[in-house]
Amino acid sequence: MAIEIETMHGPSLDRRPVEIVERKGLGHPDTICDMVSECFSRALSRHYLDRFGLVLHHNVDKALLSAGRSEASFGGGRILAPIELYLAGRASVAVGAEVVPVAEIAEQAVHHWLTENLHALDAATAVRVHTIVHPGSAELVDLFRRQREANVKLANDTSIGVGFAPLSELERIVLAVERALNAPELKRRHPETGEDVKVMGVRRRDSITLTIACAFVGRFLADMAAYVEAKERLGEAALAVARSITRRQVEVAVNAADDVASGTVYLTVSGTSAEAGDDGETGRGNRSNGLITPYRPMTLEAVAGKNAITHVGKLYNAAADGLARALVAEVPGVSETECRLVSRIGTPIDRPQLVHLCLRTADGDLPPEIARQANEVAEREIARIPDLWRSFLAGSIPVA
Repeated sequence: MAIEIETMHGPSLDRRPVEIVERKGLGHPDTICDMVSECFSRALSRHYLDRFGLVLHHNVDKALLSAGRSEASFGGGRILAPIELYLAGRASVAVGAEVVPVAEIAEQAVHHWLTENLHALDAATAVRVHTIVHPGSAELVDLFRRQREANVKLANDTSIGVGFAPLSELERIVLAVERALNAPELKRRHPETGEDVKVMGVRRRDSITLTIACAFVGRFLADMAAYVEAKERLGEAALAVARSITRRQVEVAVNAADDVASGTVYLTVSGTSAEAGDDGETGRGNRSNGLITPYRPMTLEAVAGKNAITHVGKLYNAAADGLARALVAEVPGVSETECRLVSRIGTPIDRPQLVHLCLRTADGDLPPEIARQANEVAEREIARIPDLWRSFLAGSIPVA
């Protein structure tokens, strides 16, 4: 395994004049696709383990959401046509004479996640699930078989994983604001706020602007005055979260496209734009750390829905995130890191083709002791990759 270490140069992101960060919240159509893909993969994996004693080959990371049609109104509203959710991919659909009930597993996983996470959506009537899953390619299925026989996990793709640490102040703000606005406690107190919350953070030197889109639920709002009050309350909540993190100037705008005078506002039946206004797809939203960060290294790899046993597109992003955090936490003198891992198909997943680390130190140098400790941390974290699947199946590693 090759480990290359170099130092980072130039100012840290917090000290640069401009920064942009985005998070697509829990009920955004792209995030929905990520999460149902992942829940489908977990449910399949558990079924494989229960029935056959091991997780079989699968990748179900190709979800597509086609928005429905709705008629939103204050005090009510109705769904006119359901959301069409297509779950596509490859999986082991039978073992010997036993058929795996893939479509049933998919539908149960989707409806469970939607019911648990979107409080105003009636998943049973407002969502139609289409499962389009076929057996995997002979080559990848054989690769999966060989790694079982050899008792070693082999990478099923040549792929890249990327991570960085720590989060910048704006990154922490954007993440914290969306999580606060979608917290279960807030939904209980203010059910008029839907889960489709998107936060765009822009920092220009010491001035931060947060543009927030929130799908409000019409049946919990009596009229336009109630909507305006709810929107102001949401903005104040977001501002309080941001101010708890930063001393910079913060401005918050909620549903900036609203035209209250003409009655055109962001009102929905279910709390998500997926009911009428916006489609979604796995991999188009947040990266594995929950953010979209154009000023940071990123990969286009979709993490959600890939099998957690040998798909390095999933494993290496989680490992890179964990390694970056560990380096900052454990190596004295390292204040910031970027980590890139690249695999080679058919080789053990704990033997990346390359581990590339970029470290920020106080003076920009790389003393031998820092390099030695960074190598040790990297080797330890890479050795843990074959066990990450347990954490993915438990849902303790985020994918969006």
